[in-house]
Amino acid sequence: MNPQELHDRLQEIFRQVFDSETLMIRDETTAAEIEGWDSLAQINLVVGAEERFGVRFQTAEIRSLKNVGEFKRLIAGKLAAS
Repeated sequence: MNPQELHDRLQEIFRQVFDSETLMIRDETTAAEIEGWDSLAQINLVVGAEERFGVRFQTAEIRSLKNVGEFKRLIAGKLAAS
């Protein structure tokens, strides 16, 4: 999967979780920038990504993420390893 395809699929997950068809994510996007990004939204993002990309995340991996770009790199690494 190329980087743009990964980004587009992840953006779809964000739009579903936050119920916003116009939500645009960037690598620099953080939780503080998206209204409603709380612990429940975080869980929904993780579960959505696990289902969409067919990967599994460890709690420590998720806790260490600072922004969307780091989440994308984590997903890409897991996809490459499978």
